[in-house]
Amino acid sequence: MSRNVLGVYNLTEASFSQGARLTLVDGPLELGWRHSGLTSDFIAEAMALPFFGSRALHTNIRHNIGYLSNELIENAVKFRQPGKIVIEACVVDGTFLMRVCNKINAETSGKFQEILINMLSVDPGELLIRQIEANAVSDTGGSGLGLLTLLADYDARMSWEFETSNDDRVRLTTTASLALPLTSNR
Repeated sequence: MSRNVLGVYNLTEASFSQGARLTLVDGPLELGWRHSGLTSDFIAEAMALPFFGSRALHTNIRHNIGYLSNELIENAVKFRQPGKIVIEACVVDGTFLMRVCNKINAETSGKFQEILINMLSVDPGELLIRQIEANAVSDTGGSGLGLLTLLADYDARMSWEFETSNDDRVRLTTTASLALPLTSNR
């Protein structure tokens, strides 16, 4: 088994012992995109609940957590191989942490690692602008704007761990951290 980590290495060691754990599985639910929004809304509301004392702060935190959660879950649903998706989330010392683990095939893993290496070697803000411009003149889809927006506009810290076994399936573990605002902007 081989292991490759891209991004912020120490995030792979983050503890989720005091958070929520959800597992999405194939079956009668016909796991699809609609589950991304529902699941991310649930996570955002659950994690933002302690901040309900200030409506503006709660709304801001809920939005930030919801955006990050939706992007990570959507990617896991979109590119996964059959099997479960494990989602862990917690808030520790003013930081939201999320981990999403799913299986992808070796070809997808290789392409994604190339994209990440390119993405992590350039300023995310510059790359975001270039990608927006490229998308404006192309209709190819698969924009990659979600991860770039998280890195450039939300200052998310992220890691991607690829664990390759002897078959064609790769276990992908994506971990993200997002500093939460501690005061309201309104």
